[in-house]
Amino acid sequence: MKKLSLIFIGAIMGISACNRPAATENTGPSPHVSWSRNATIYEVNIRQYTPEGTFNAFEKELPRLQKMGVDILWLMPINPLGAKNRKGSLGSYYSVRDYLAVNPEYGTKKDFIEVVKKAHELGMKVIIDWVANHTSWDNKLISKHPEWYKKDSTGKIIAPAADLTDVAALDYSQPGLCEYMTDALLYWIKEADIDGYRCDVAGMLPISFWHDAIPKLRQAKQIFMLAEDEKPRMHDTAYFDATYSWRLYCMMNDIAQKKKTADKIDSLFSAESRAYPPDAYRMQFTTNHDENSWNGTEYERLGAGARTFAVLTFTFPGIPLVYSGQESAMSKRLRFFDKDTIPWGDFPLESFYTTLMHMKKRNDLVATGDSGGQFIKVATSNDKAVYAFIRKKSAKQMLVILNFSETDQSLTLKGNSFTGKYKELFTSQVKEFKAAEKIALSPWQYLVYESQ
Repeated sequence: MKKLSLIFIGAIMGISACNRPAATENTGPSPHVSWSRNATIYEVNIRQYTPEGTFNAFEKELPRLQKMGVDILWLMPINPLGAKNRKGSLGSYYSVRDYLAVNPEYGTKKDFIEVVKKAHELGMKVIIDWVANHTSWDNKLISKHPEWYKKDSTGKIIAPAADLTDVAALDYSQPGLCEYMTDALLYWIKEADIDGYRCDVAGMLPISFWHDAIPKLRQAKQIFMLAEDEKPRMHDTAYFDATYSWRLYCMMNDIAQKKKTADKIDSLFSAESRAYPPDAYRMQFTTNHDENSWNGTEYERLGAGARTFAVLTFTFPGIPLVYSGQESAMSKRLRFFDKDTIPWGDFPLESFYTTLMHMKKRNDLVATGDSGGQFIKVATSNDKAVYAFIRKKSAKQMLVILNFSETDQSLTLKGNSFTGKYKELFTSQVKEFKAAEKIALSPWQYLVYESQ
């Protein structure tokens, strides 16, 4: 969903749920499912993925995505969308009219279940987008349970924010709503055998809702939970596996636009290492449905460095995300409320992302969470332009060198932590690095060396 003011979200977070105080005890990190450790998430925009915009049409793409190395398919909301106060011709993906049904524009419930089944047969997992914070204005809950909605001083149901006029805000202080929403989440696990959820604006709901609901979901199936939020407590008191790494995303934009230098990544990494539980998953991305539509394509924001920053998202600690169309170097902002099919072309970056996904899949050095290799910064003679680091585990290590500038760089790698024989991921070139190695980089060049 379109990002809201952090101040507004923070105010919402103070509300209690289900008539009891928000949970405050530190319960430790989530018990991550094993298949998530070396996984790449791929966000699927069903509406824009094919000219048909249906589950059946998308299902034909599954073998291609499996071959690329996709592990987790995140499907944007599958539910019917509201017509009342609708924006655009088709409405927002996040204006849910019925939590227990499928959007007829995409197909039938049977069609959706078949997509999940086919994905499972190909070894992929499926999580779906869940909008628990608000509903469309014509959701049946408004007439059946008006007490479940937030109201102004006159008793009128309100939107969750001034710019979200197409949706009505739910009130989790009201009895019954928590149980209903938990049952609705359980419904798709039991009916369609999905593998988890991406939870829209998860931080706008009371933490106690997630604290109560997620363990109940995990009793039904060992699932993966992604929160659209970045607060550390979403890991240690709400049981989410992964949260958004917005700070790194914003820093990548700033570096590309010369507002910050590459060495600033160090202070961010240091701060987040202190703030988050050791095994917390941080989702790394260069774009997604919100950023593409509202803040510009990755090429508008990152320019010629788009691929270099993508390499960072796969090698930096965290779980990487690829959005629909990135494998085709999509340089188009997709319309949010209308049909706007992805211009696929000839998939010019499919090989690039396939290389990264398969590297993530097979290499525990970049496994997510505390299963991954130790992160060690490698100092260079120009840290403001070039960012270099090692991922090290036992006797193996990976050396990553990224030129985050539009100019040639001739520099020296300081120290000897990186010494040894390596093979470069994209070129298969074998190179032996010695202490104080000198290296020349072209603009925006990226190098990923795996020890031999």
